Amino acid sequence: MKSLRPALLLLLGLGVGAREALAQAEPAAAGQSPISGYMELHYSNPDTQPGQLDLHRFVLLFAHTFSPRVRFVGELEVEHAVVEGLEEKGEVEVEQAYVDFLVTRGFNLRAGMLLVPVGIINERHEPPVFNGVERPLVDTVIIPTTWFDVGAGVHGELRSGFRYRAYAMAPPNAAEFTAGEGLRGSAQQGAEANVRRIAATGRLEYLGVRGLTIGASFWSGQSNFAFPTTVDTAVHLGEIDGRYHRGPLELRAQFADVSITDAARLNRAVQGNTGISPNVASGMRGWYSEAAYRVWNQGSPRDLVAFARYENFDTQYRMPDGFLPLKMFDRDGWTVGATYYPDPDVAVKVDWTRVRNQSGVVKPANSLNAGLGWWF
Repeated sequence: MKSLRPALLLLLGLGVGAREALAQAEPAAAGQSPISGYMELHYSNPDTQPGQLDLHRFVLLFAHTFSPRVRFVGELEVEHAVVEGLEEKGEVEVEQAYVDFLVTRGFNLRAGMLLVPVGIINERHEPPVFNGVERPLVDTVIIPTTWFDVGAGVHGELRSGFRYRAYAMAPPNAAEFTAGEGLRGSAQQGAEANVRRIAATGRLEYLGVRGLTIGASFWSGQSNFAFPTTVDTAVHLGEIDGRYHRGPLELRAQFADVSITDAARLNRAVQGNTGISPNVASGMRGWYSEAAYRVWNQGSPRDLVAFARYENFDTQYRMPDGFLPLKMFDRDGWTVGATYYPDPDVAVKVDWTRVRNQSGVVKPANSLNAGLGWWF
């Protein structure tokens, strides 16, 4: 498998932090079909219940070069080890399955099952590239990582350190929005997706300063296809982020804001169908900042990172007329811990996560977590 590593780095972008390296690489020889993957094993011990071991993810990544200008990338994921009916144990997902048509460095075409290019984590979610056993909370309930669906679009690298992705994609299903987890679980995931109205998404990044990456992304589109035309629900998401590293110091921050139109009629329509109002907000907001320091910085196996991350996120930030916010979903939290790299592609993680909310009745659990993750 070591012999495939250079081709995988070229085709998938692993190690440079972006699979869109496809657009930046020199054309590869036809007929290459490398295989890669990653895995995450987690131990979580909330202070309100017994600890739990979970083979959270096992993922295989496939790439094939049809010709120097036509390439395929696919990703097949098994979550929670065992798949049973109605996802009682785990699930199998095709998170990526797209073809790239490489035209020039600045303009290329892509179509298939795509990762939504929003935020830091959604496109770059392999365990060695982020601190903490679990992904950031903002990238769970505000940006519903991992967010993917069918679509097509363009991508490339421009002059002066800019690169971009812009796609037309299937919209999420507003009937699946919730008060506590926002958009999470609402993506159609390419399963006979309704595309009565196509959504638009895109991302622009600047990498012109050494050690610095600044990004901005958006999502916009109607999500009301499950309801009569009297419900005019659309989702508009805007996000900005930044990452900086210099020597042993690594910093990152992200801010995301979600607007949901006609949320009042959406809540009433869902209540009419189910008997229960989801209390979906008209606005959600979240942000986080993280600082990490390589306290042992001599290269693997002498590579240890300590970090701290603060997050603030509210899935009931703005409410439609006639609906009150549920304060249990106005939350913030600290995650502090360390990541040890016995090899650059293997991460051993431990952290403590403390979450608080504004409710005087329902309190979230704090958790001690440990994890093992790698890619190959």
